[in-house]
Amino acid sequence: MIDYLCHVGPADKPRVEEHSAFSISYVRKGSFGYRSRGESFELVAGSVLVGQRGDEYLCTHDHVYGDECLSFQLAPALVDAIGGEAELWRSRGIPPLPELMVIGELAQAVAEGRTDLDLDEAGLIFAARFVDVASRRKRKGAQARARDRRRAVEAALWIDAHSGDPVDLESAASLVGISSFHFLRLFAEVLGVTPHQYLIRSRLRRAARMLTDGGRSITDVALEVGFGDLSNFVRTFHRAAGVSPRGFRRASRGDRQMFEDRLTRYRIASMGDSREARIAGYIPKTNARINATNHATTVPNGLTTKP
Repeated sequence: MIDYLCHVGPADKPRVEEHSAFSISYVRKGSFGYRSRGESFELVAGSVLVGQRGDEYLCTHDHVYGDECLSFQLAPALVDAIGGEAELWRSRGIPPLPELMVIGELAQAVAEGRTDLDLDEAGLIFAARFVDVASRRKRKGAQARARDRRRAVEAALWIDAHSGDPVDLESAASLVGISSFHFLRLFAEVLGVTPHQYLIRSRLRRAARMLTDGGRSITDVALEVGFGDLSNFVRTFHRAAGVSPRGFRRASRGDRQMFEDRLTRYRIASMGDSREARIAGYIPKTNARINATNHATTVPNGLTTKP
């Protein structure tokens, strides 16, 4: 199981650290602030943290206590093979995006041993999906005041905890004591998505996890996570994952057809023009260039280091 908890809270003093490798980390739970290259980001459940080897960074927990993440470290050769502009791999935070959240939950299920996929495969799938999605997004860090960042994070945690219930804009705005208009603006500015988008993505994240864990029907999953209409759930999930909920469940149980074309392409690229790559089209485990690790490793003083 690779659901590691960071035990740092608001009372702990942050310290400057350095990324030892390229990494992409999926935030499973909690929240933390991230500062690097003069930019600041607030990451909540569903966000992704990109780390570039050699970049210095500072992580803070001004609003909540701790976080839980799944991180994949990538060798430079694999980053080159996956592709994408160099700017894409610079250290930063990425807001909760449905295309990444559902794959993040699949990777988490693999890390916990709840699927028949290989952890290296999950890492390649997640990294490839990241490149596809992030290439289309414009980078933007959080510029809001500290008080507004705290309000946005607190509201996001509340929305995530109540995503299975009816949640409206007025209720979320009332929680942090500001008008609906101001709340909508600051939430999007800090977290990169609107409150409603985050609500839907929280529901998709829960649905992806449920689809990899247990035998509940697709209808039951849709209703439990907060979708009142099955057809709407199926359409929304398919748009995010690129496959239906039923197909996603099959993939989590070992059906590799959903990802095989992409996996083969990146495996061959990562191996180079070797005879094995040309013949087999796969990357042997002994030559794997991706390392799944914890996002937060506890050190003696109670602080944590991130990849």
